Amino acid sequence: MTMQDPIADLLTRIRNAQQANHPEVEMPASKIKVAICKVLEQEGFIEGYEVTEGAKPTMTVRLRYHRGQPVIEEIKRSSRPGLRNYKGSEGLPKVRGGFGVAIVSTNKGVMTDREARSQGVGGEVLCTVF
Repeated sequence: MTMQDPIADLLTRIRNAQQANHPEVEMPASKIKVAICKVLEQEGFIEGYEVTEGAKPTMTVRLRYHRGQPVIEEIKRSSRPGLRNYKGSEGLPKVRGGFGVAIVSTNKGVMTDREARSQGVGGEVLCTVF
């Protein structure tokens, strides 16, 4: 069966693995998932990720915990295949007053809402993380 929303699958796997206190989670890899994980790693929400090449590339995400609690409190999909969520640079959401991040897909690549605002670009708001 084909996957309808690979980004939602990534976020759900991360959420489920953190609830079960797993140190890492494995999933099928794609360019957009790697780009999202790169942003999550830069912002300190995950330890890192590795992509294993092969007939079907897989990706292993190492989760981050602080004093036994997951660093990611909430990770939510904003734009979805049935209802895309596009915003201009001025309309990008501020997650929890700037404590969280919104991950945005722009024409300059996948980046945080802060980076997109500073570069003056808008795009599709993929998800929010706090």
